[in-house]
Amino acid sequence: MVMSEQVRKMMMVQEMAERGEYPPSRYILKDAHQSPADAPPQAPPVPIVHLGHPDEDQQIKSALQSWGMFQVIDCGMTASFLDELRDVTKAFFDLPMEEKQKYSTFKSGKFHYQGYGNDEVATDDQILDWTDRLYLTVQPEDMKNLELWPENPSSFRDVLNEFTTKTREMLDSVLKAMAKSLQLNEDCFISQFGDRPVLDARFNNYPCCQRPDLVNGVKPHSDSSALTIILPDKDVEGLQVMKDGVWVNVTTSPHALIVNMGDQMEIMSNGIFKSPVHRVVTNTDKDRISVAMFYTPEGEVEIGPADALVNDMRPRMYKNVKLKDYLEIFWPRFLQGKMSIDLVKV
Repeated sequence: MVMSEQVRKMMMVQEMAERGEYPPSRYILKDAHQSPADAPPQAPPVPIVHLGHPDEDQQIKSALQSWGMFQVIDCGMTASFLDELRDVTKAFFDLPMEEKQKYSTFKSGKFHYQGYGNDEVATDDQILDWTDRLYLTVQPEDMKNLELWPENPSSFRDVLNEFTTKTREMLDSVLKAMAKSLQLNEDCFISQFGDRPVLDARFNNYPCCQRPDLVNGVKPHSDSSALTIILPDKDVEGLQVMKDGVWVNVTTSPHALIVNMGDQMEIMSNGIFKSPVHRVVTNTDKDRISVAMFYTPEGEVEIGPADALVNDMRPRMYKNVKLKDYLEIFWPRFLQGKMSIDLVKV
């Protein structure tokens, strides 16, 4: 999609927020029932899973069946390192706009998912999210586009490389524990990812907004990934999950990572684990940042419910699907605020 420089510049939410602008009509929700105006009910913190604990698999199973997500504190990353990751994220978004635009998602007038900007504008009636982001593929190595990796702050690349390595180790450990929790071979899920699974990083900036009751930081959705790792803002809440039919705030410990189920794992688990619908809301006086890592199978690999989870008591609930084909369904529907998982049900 070709977009003029004037339109592209208008789309940077951080600039509008710094000027104190009222949200333009393209960001305003059309239906009153979609508004995040009403404070969600208080809920207990997201369950904590202790990785390496003798009962970790049962802790994971319980958390995923009740929340679709859990938090990890003993993740192999120190509190100081996670704070450093937050610091380089904030430092990048605090750079002058001209510096950030060096990494723009728009090259030669065309939109690309990797880079700095926000989500693609695909239709005239699309409601836009009140957020800017930096999206980078971090694995496999040959899929990195280092031209889009910020050189300022100077430690950004080293911190991201370290976070990538440690996140991947944690993801493999979690996938093994999830399999064991269902009495499966520990490599049952990992084997469906292929030789070249993909890990993408998304650095999110949610500027404050004059009318947070009229916009979404990120629209309600489930993730297209298999698993998502989230480092939330330590001081500002904003992530909400649909639980038992109502929105609740996701409350976590200050130095915890959130592990969130994605659509691909719902398929692999034959629906035993559900990919939760979640959203991000904004507020009037505080910016919010977060970092998300999306772990997905190799694009050409066909995934499906694990054979051992299909039986007379629980028949097959999902078709086999290649990730690249699922994404062709997912992204246009995500931009319109629609879910996709039901389209691959048997």
